Amino acid sequence: MGKWNKGKWLFTVSALVLGLAACGQGAAEKEEGATSASGEGTQTVVVGVAPGPYGEMVTDVLGPLMEEKGFTLTTKTFNDYVQPNKALADEQIDANLFQHTAYLEKFSADNGLDLTALGHVPTLGMGIYSKELKSLSELPEGAKVSIANDASNLARTLQLLEANELVTIADEIDETKATVNDIAENPKNFDFKELDAAQLARSIDNVDIALVPGNFSWAADLDPADALALEKLQEQYKNVVAVRTQEKDSELGQAFTEVLTSDAFKEAIAASPFKDFDQPASWNK
Repeated sequence: MGKWNKGKWLFTVSALVLGLAACGQGAAEKEEGATSASGEGTQTVVVGVAPGPYGEMVTDVLGPLMEEKGFTLTTKTFNDYVQPNKALADEQIDANLFQHTAYLEKFSADNGLDLTALGHVPTLGMGIYSKELKSLSELPEGAKVSIANDASNLARTLQLLEANELVTIADEIDETKATVNDIAENPKNFDFKELDAAQLARSIDNVDIALVPGNFSWAADLDPADALALEKLQEQYKNVVAVRTQEKDSELGQAFTEVLTSDAFKEAIAASPFKDFDQPASWNK
């Protein structure tokens, strides 16, 4: 599989933001000695992330753009999907980027948290990867296919296979809860190998195709441009920058919103390793 140097594009990203004007200061701590392009002091903002590509997106793409608006972004990594929202609500961090809208809304409702999404970012969905094949049309009869064994990723796996006309899920089945037992048609008689999601990238050497969730493909340096197919995410499953609701209209909230909807952000993404991620629907309008 192709790999890329995740640092070689930083000069390009930096060049894209030189034209942005610095504005305002936010609700975070001022960082001593730091200055924006206008010469004004910047304020440090702590953004919670989970392992995966979004910490790098914060540091390498959003960071330079927010710097021009007077904010210096740093990241705090959490190893689960529970603490980043609780830490945000408890004012231990200033924002987070690790979750999609559907998860944010359900988690906030279940835990009585008042958090708000400011905007979507390009999101890496599940991909179909192969060491040998160049196209899904090359899949042989009885191909070995490694898939996730957990309910959430397995259902997404089957939906991705169905979207590419490789299997058909029974009509009466809720696709979001589908398992291999719910496959109505398997025309190529795939031999499914159910594995822990974290093992899927490593299984590529031993199968014809592996369906790998985004975070794990990123960690394994699989280039999404090399995927035989990528999951097309619904908008509620694309990741968002979230803040406490009372900070939505603060200078920090406004700066994030302006950056997330800016042409400069789109251009920086286009020059980055995140260029093949599934883009927010608004970018195509």
